[in-house]
Amino acid sequence: MADSHVWEPPFTPEQTSGLRAYPKPEEWDDWTEYDAKAWPKKVERHYALVPTICFNCEAACGLLAYVDKETREVRKFVGNPTHPASRGRNCAKGPATINQIKDPERILYPLRRTGERGEGGFERVSWDAALDDIAARIRRAILEERNQEIMYHVGRPGEDGFTERVLAAWGVDGHNSHTNICSSGARTGYAFWMGIDRPAPDFANARFILLLSSHLETGHYFNPHAQRIIEAKMNGAKIAVIDPRLSNTASHANWWMPAWPGSEAAILLAIASILLEEGRYDRRFLEEWVNWQEYLRAEHPKEPLEFERFVALLKETYARYTPEFAERESGIPAQQIREVAREVGLAGSRFSAHIWRSAAAGNLGGWMVARALFFLNVLTGSVGTEGGTMPNAWAKYVPHPPVEPPPVKGWNELTWPREYPLAHNEMSFLLPHFLKEGRGRLEVYFSRVYNPVWTNPDGLTWIEQFKDREKIGLHVCLTPTWSETAQFADYILPMGLAPERHDLFSYETHGDQWIGFRQPVQRAYGERIGEKTEYTWQTNPGEVWEENEFWIELSWRIDPDGSMGIRRNFESPYRPGEKITIEEYYRWIFEHSVPGLPEAAAKEGMTPLQYMRRYSAFVVRQGAYSQHLEPVPEAELHGAQVEAETGRVYTVDPAPRRLDVKPLPAPQATELGRPVGVMVNGKALCGFPTPSGKLEFYSPTLKEWGWGIYAIPTYIPSHVRRQNLAEGQFVLISTFRLPTLVHTRSGNSKWLNEISHGNPVWIHPSDARRLGLRRGALVRVESKTGYFVNRVWITEGMKPGVVACSHHLGRWRVEGTEGSGWTSAVVSLEEQESGKWLMRRKRGVKPFRSGDPDTERIWWEDTGVHQNLIFPVHPDPISGSHAWHQAVTLSKAQEGDALGDIYVDLDKAHAVYKDWLKLAKPAGAQGIRRPRWLLRPLRPVPQAYVLPQDDEQAEEQDA
Repeated sequence: MADSHVWEPPFTPEQTSGLRAYPKPEEWDDWTEYDAKAWPKKVERHYALVPTICFNCEAACGLLAYVDKETREVRKFVGNPTHPASRGRNCAKGPATINQIKDPERILYPLRRTGERGEGGFERVSWDAALDDIAARIRRAILEERNQEIMYHVGRPGEDGFTERVLAAWGVDGHNSHTNICSSGARTGYAFWMGIDRPAPDFANARFILLLSSHLETGHYFNPHAQRIIEAKMNGAKIAVIDPRLSNTASHANWWMPAWPGSEAAILLAIASILLEEGRYDRRFLEEWVNWQEYLRAEHPKEPLEFERFVALLKETYARYTPEFAERESGIPAQQIREVAREVGLAGSRFSAHIWRSAAAGNLGGWMVARALFFLNVLTGSVGTEGGTMPNAWAKYVPHPPVEPPPVKGWNELTWPREYPLAHNEMSFLLPHFLKEGRGRLEVYFSRVYNPVWTNPDGLTWIEQFKDREKIGLHVCLTPTWSETAQFADYILPMGLAPERHDLFSYETHGDQWIGFRQPVQRAYGERIGEKTEYTWQTNPGEVWEENEFWIELSWRIDPDGSMGIRRNFESPYRPGEKITIEEYYRWIFEHSVPGLPEAAAKEGMTPLQYMRRYSAFVVRQGAYSQHLEPVPEAELHGAQVEAETGRVYTVDPAPRRLDVKPLPAPQATELGRPVGVMVNGKALCGFPTPSGKLEFYSPTLKEWGWGIYAIPTYIPSHVRRQNLAEGQFVLISTFRLPTLVHTRSGNSKWLNEISHGNPVWIHPSDARRLGLRRGALVRVESKTGYFVNRVWITEGMKPGVVACSHHLGRWRVEGTEGSGWTSAVVSLEEQESGKWLMRRKRGVKPFRSGDPDTERIWWEDTGVHQNLIFPVHPDPISGSHAWHQAVTLSKAQEGDALGDIYVDLDKAHAVYKDWLKLAKPAGAQGIRRPRWLLRPLRPVPQAYVLPQDDEQAEEQDA
């Protein structure tokens, strides 16, 4: 493997007059710059440059912290040129990290609630007191066999698997995530094709790029992706963007296709139909890597089992998806659809495509949009190719930890309810409704860098349940900053930001496989100059802990004498019986679990840990393409058998220990053993982790679980289809981001909030004229459960009949409680009558005094409007994803309305939940809760999947 950290710039930087964009790594120990604030004097400052990883979105771009060697102060953050994904280029959120660590309002010490939840009373408490209280409650719950009353709810994890292993060590099926309000729709569409649930587009090498919505300039990996999209464009690639809003990405496209929300699959299937009819498909790839035989046997048993007949049936099946049909559904001209289809065909194996939230997260059946999009990759043979789209797991590496706890034995029905057996992730946004219905309670609930009151739909139902101490016994909020959810916590525990914590992760940003290492800058610098640190909080501001050390310490206190079997999972691999240190944890991983790292480190005279402290990232594999074509390892073929009908290769031998422990689907074992590959052209190849080992055009899983009408890619009309709307209704798009902000964590950045602090409602001029609205006018936006009042922004960058409002703004705090002075409005929140709430803004942002003189220079008032409060939950019956798009009415603000007003009727919100619940098809017919092969973040033992048959069996199952 090539040494990726000998100093060779990974791209050619722009240079003038011999200036360089970055210091070289050999200059990082002592870099000199003039102090800009001392101008016109030339005052030298000497810096140590310490790499870490940004924590302001999930792109995980590299940062270099400039540590003043005289004062030890971090003065700024710039890009790390040795980072393989971001390559020294960062968006606004990276450098703004300096604002967050110096925010005068940040939480620096553990706090305990005084008074009732939501009243805003907190007192400083010691870490020992907090840890002992939390540990005692968890220990008691576990000893009383109430394991499922412990829940960890995470937003952006920013790490790979550490906390899942903590929960497994506790024996708790308590992992909860934000995924079903984010990406589970897209994940479902991809998973039913290839088992793996995320795409990894190789944009830089593509000839044609098809994107759905604004993802690439505002979403996951947007900076590494955006760089490579522009590189492809500079090399001649063409781009099409399907999005009802003219996003930044769409503004760079050759084709902007403002489709009606929910009609995207119709367009994609029309493109597929054209590729088939015009012969612009990869015959060999389809024949070898699609489960067409399984499809013919199941759905056309009288047809000959011949590939030519399969192709003929494909053409017949998709002939109805004409460009004219797609035009009627979407409003996109048929001729434009034909043009894009031919570009897709011409690109062939270099066709790169991506969808993440957008349509997949917005619509009933949104998961099918992702399935239809990947159909184009399959038809063109651009799966896993250079310039195509690969399964993300191929470009991801998760090293084996020192200890991997056994699977948990229980099943938590608060997160994995029977109604949603195919849900791709936990049904997190339904939790308050489940608690309201009495389905269970929580003894200890952790919210970790997550803000469900503000981020989730129907936030007031969350508040209702947070206030009920019978439903949630103890709420522990792990957060670097104040939030709407933190106000309803019993403990607020400050956690470290990007330069104050250790994390290890790997993301699918391009065609290579790499790992990134976030590290606490002050601790790393201290070790560089010979200092020793026991705990990271000793080098962080105040008493800010890093989470990994928190979980180790908490686990040790839950099981103080080791009798519960928890402690052994947190013992040192170097000092048996002693508590593991965070340095030992990563030292062991880098020494034993990352191929090529020890050798690369030795070349530079370093230990593996020193190497990662030095560079913060490592390329594990260059060129991660076509892994389905790799032969099954000889060790896996010992005693193997091949199932004649399917070509699936099975072995009865136990699975070998993996160095790479990234979560993967687990195709079910049979009487022949566990599947390890598939026969293609007489060779045993690795294939895909699906039941068939191939790409599943036909999903037997969907058929078996009652959704046979969707077993092949098809069109599911959305709940906001034009024909479903009442006269005068609009579709409200709330899933787009501002590229300068990301959820709660950017709220304590003064630079970012100065740039972006309002989220007006985008509306087309024709709609504004019809409603008599002028730019900046107040408008009332009304859903089934309430309304909000906001300003309008009139723009031709919006499809007529559709309006949009960014979801990053509308931060608030009730008067008398804490919140960010940069971004949160002060509001009153009153229950006018049972279940009917009115929020009214009392004042927006205003200047205030603090240790930062910039707080007195705040010039803006606007904070945006918290639109999510008026959104009832819309759980898709298959993917489990919340369908964000709302059918709304718009009208001029009424007499007495004011900017920021929000009204919500919780009885109506619960009624909508009940209506959507009726769409589901609960588990039961198969006798198990969920298909065993599908991904699950924290996979329990196989027996946990079995549905109890009666009360006695249910008690045995819970035990």
